[in-house]
Amino acid sequence: MIQEFFSPAHLEIFGQIALATILGALIGVERELARKTAGMRTFALVSSGAALFSIISQLAFESFLGSSYDPSRIASQVVVGIGFIGAGSILSTNNKVRGLTTAAGLWVSAGIGMAVAYKLYSIAIFATFMTIFILVFLWFIERKMIKRMGSLAAHDSDED
Repeated sequence: MIQEFFSPAHLEIFGQIALATILGALIGVERELARKTAGMRTFALVSSGAALFSIISQLAFESFLGSSYDPSRIASQVVVGIGFIGAGSILSTNNKVRGLTTAAGLWVSAGIGMAVAYKLYSIAIFATFMTIFILVFLWFIERKMIKRMGSLAAHDSDED
């Protein structure tokens, strides 16, 4: 039992899940800093869970090859399930939609976890950095644009 637990195959899987967890957590750090509901733990769990389900799907596929059972559906259900979680993080109040970016981030985090599970490590790492870029740097640009557009709108209304 202990020898199986520490087998090279299992250690590789543990590494995959750990990497997915770390990459998801990195994205979640930004959400924490932005004081969003879904933060580091949520993103880490989503990415880790996506990796886990994808690994299970892959291993099950190998085990059931040639049978009528189709374990590849597990990975597709990760996408559906994360859509449900994401939908729960979106709120609409007074014609303002909140949580959409968090929901999209959760969705991407699931994809990163799945990429790790399929041993697409460089793609997972690149996607993590791109997601952080989107959440941090594009947020900064977006804020500047909103301020500028707000001041232009205020200026335009003064002229009327």
